[in-house]
Amino acid sequence: MQIGGLQKHSLIDFPGRISAVLFLTGCNFRCPYCHNPQLVARPAPGGMGLSTAAVEAFLQERRGLLQGVVLSGGEPTLQPGLPALCRRLKAMGYAVKLDTNGSRPRVIRRLVAEGLVDYLAMDIKTDLARYAGCFSRRCDAAAVGEGIRRVMEAGVDYEFRTTCAHPLITPAVIERIARLISGSRLYALQPARPGRMLRPDFFAGTDPSPSAAEMEALRRRAAPWVQRCLLR
Repeated sequence: MQIGGLQKHSLIDFPGRISAVLFLTGCNFRCPYCHNPQLVARPAPGGMGLSTAAVEAFLQERRGLLQGVVLSGGEPTLQPGLPALCRRLKAMGYAVKLDTNGSRPRVIRRLVAEGLVDYLAMDIKTDLARYAGCFSRRCDAAAVGEGIRRVMEAGVDYEFRTTCAHPLITPAVIERIARLISGSRLYALQPARPGRMLRPDFFAGTDPSPSAAEMEALRRRAAPWVQRCLLR
């Protein structure tokens, strides 16, 4: 496993559980507003990172204090060792939450079928027709759509999330996403964070973050289509 970072304690990343967060390196998307640009490219062999053994030793020590582990990124489903890591975490007694962009639905299906995840959080970047170009040079929109279905049909707790950034997200785009996930349990909207981003030039020196009023308007646009829509 290529582990780029470890947050040792979190009260907010895994709903209802005190958790640690593992940040796995490598991503197949290039979101302009990504606030973890150091995790996008996989490190060269021998490069910086945390050893799996050191992370597992830490988690062994925290058994009984932590209740869950969040696997975030980057995009965790790109790593072939992900199922084995989930098995080890489950064997330690941890609940597992997966943060994913949904582009590898077969991996999601495998993890669910083997009972290796307890919570799924999928980021939906925009409506499916607009992925190519803004988020990936080559994007299989059908795979992302299948990822959405896998999450909704998994039989475990889940949420969808969208990071809202000008000019990528508009009220019309948010409504199309909400229609796509119609009936889903939870849809969370969050503003893009100013500051460190993967591609700041994309925004031509302007602040991509919507105002509080704009975020509330986006929430109202999405709310009729899902069971619960909230702002983060």
